[in-house]
Amino acid sequence: MRILQICSARDIGGGERHVADLANALVARGHDVCAAVNPNAALISELRSLPKENIFELRMRGAADIVASEKIAAIVRGRNINIIHAHVARDYPLTAMASARSSGTPFVLTRHVLFPLSKLHKLILRDASRVITVSNAVAEAVKRRNIFDPEKVVTIHNGLDVGRFQGIGSSRPDAFRQLKADHLVGVVGNIGGVKGQDIFVRAAAIIARERSDIDFVIVGEDRSRRGENLRAIETLVKELGLTERVHLIGWQSDIPSMLPHLDIYVSASRSESFGLAMLEAMAAGVPVVATATGGASEIIEEGVSGLLVPIGDPDALALAVSNLLDDPSLGRRLAENGLEKVKTSFSLNAMVDATERIYREVLK
Repeated sequence: MRILQICSARDIGGGERHVADLANALVARGHDVCAAVNPNAALISELRSLPKENIFELRMRGAADIVASEKIAAIVRGRNINIIHAHVARDYPLTAMASARSSGTPFVLTRHVLFPLSKLHKLILRDASRVITVSNAVAEAVKRRNIFDPEKVVTIHNGLDVGRFQGIGSSRPDAFRQLKADHLVGVVGNIGGVKGQDIFVRAAAIIARERSDIDFVIVGEDRSRRGENLRAIETLVKELGLTERVHLIGWQSDIPSMLPHLDIYVSASRSESFGLAMLEAMAAGVPVVATATGGASEIIEEGVSGLLVPIGDPDALALAVSNLLDDPSLGRRLAENGLEKVKTSFSLNAMVDATERIYREVLK
């Protein structure tokens, strides 16, 4: 198949990692994969399996960018694309217009987030062949809006190449070497209210009152325009007297090399559409404590492959982390079961198999 992946995101997050993994795996299976991305997007360096001539850098300025839609249509016509696959909401209308301008080339959308689409999308996207959702929670949110025919909505969970997270060296990576505590508890994600770093910090304060052998690590950057999210967390850390215990180390490019050096991975999110970072921690053999969001509840079986706590409850989060630190055998059991869960239920091969089936169904 000749497939065009479209993603205008400039930075790398869970959705963009999904795009890169899917595109690279499809190339490995013999498909001719092209990608339309914004100039200088971080995603470009992750599309390692695509020939340079298959990566099209073009400015996509939003849903109403007619010029971009025509350029995408020209790629579709020029490369004789069989199917178009878009991953970011602002790219959906561009994809629909490009499809219409290229003799109705079928297009598929992936919905990575829980945020609702508007009723206007019902008209603009009426010709979408399929809407892939990364979790059942996202599928339910999409169906509630009544924008797409429910028969078109299908869940394909994100998948991982577990091998990327195995065989990591024993020495701490550079970002962790200044940390002297015996144990590291960490969270990974863009800094903001949804990801709950403030809840994580408050839980850290509770734990720090009882134990001095733990450092807490926040990996991620603040993508707000004025940096107000990061400032709020820094202020909270200072107010709680945790400047020597909680470390904000910014975004790190090589997460797989860092995760195995955490004793516990925490997801403190207030809302999570899926939770790829949780899955990566499980693949790295790290026990996970997560708030019981829709996405986390689809990944983690409570008490078997991880621990789930109520959303927005730092006391419950602190208790779960403390229990794991006090019971290493429980941590080992959760880590082993978590790794097995990733291998059996969330493999990259399973994700690509399911996506290929969708493409073939559409092309029929």
